[in-house]
Amino acid sequence: MADGGVDRGVGTDRGVGTSPAVEIAQWVAARRARAGQTRVLAVDGRSGGGKTTLAQAIAERLHAPVVRMDDLYDGWDGLAAGVDQLVARILGPLARGERACWRRYDWDQGRYGPRQTLDPAPAILVVEGVGAGARAATPLLSGLVCVAAPVRVRRRRALARDGDTFAPHWDRWARHEDRYFAAEDVAGRADLLVNGAPASAGPATGWPQVVARTGLRRTVRR
Repeated sequence: MADGGVDRGVGTDRGVGTSPAVEIAQWVAARRARAGQTRVLAVDGRSGGGKTTLAQAIAERLHAPVVRMDDLYDGWDGLAAGVDQLVARILGPLARGERACWRRYDWDQGRYGPRQTLDPAPAILVVEGVGAGARAATPLLSGLVCVAAPVRVRRRRALARDGDTFAPHWDRWARHEDRYFAAEDVAGRADLLVNGAPASAGPATGWPQVVARTGLRRTVRR
């Protein structure tokens, strides 16, 4: 998915924040639109890695809307359904010059709720969450960012944010993540790799191997 030379590694001493966001925002704004007239940036990675914070910071820099995969999943076992919605109801229509229209999942009610739309089509769209960088979506993405952090950091963050809701389902969701990342090789296909862990937490699980495999050219630290 490369449109020429890409700096593949973005690091941070204190976790994901605005400095990587500035660089990534500038980078994606210069990429070629692949979903019609819309440049779509996917920010993928496991729960609690820091992708939501990073995606929001990028979107604010670009004045771009954010679609969250959490809104597309069909519940705790609906990761695949979320990817299907992303491609069929958001990216596909944008590529055809049609209005993106999807259903947002209501986690309290346990079912999909009212329709959501993107109208008019934005110049840049940020999609964040597990599944954003799925292979099925790749032809319509202008960029793919993968964010990683050690499991202890991710679990602490996720449960601090969504503890009462997420805690009973952590292991269940982690199994879906395991299958997804094993099948999709998101880090191996990513244009940019972001270490979402604070320096004190040590490297992200598997991060040295990922950097070596994808040919890190430089590291940007906050």
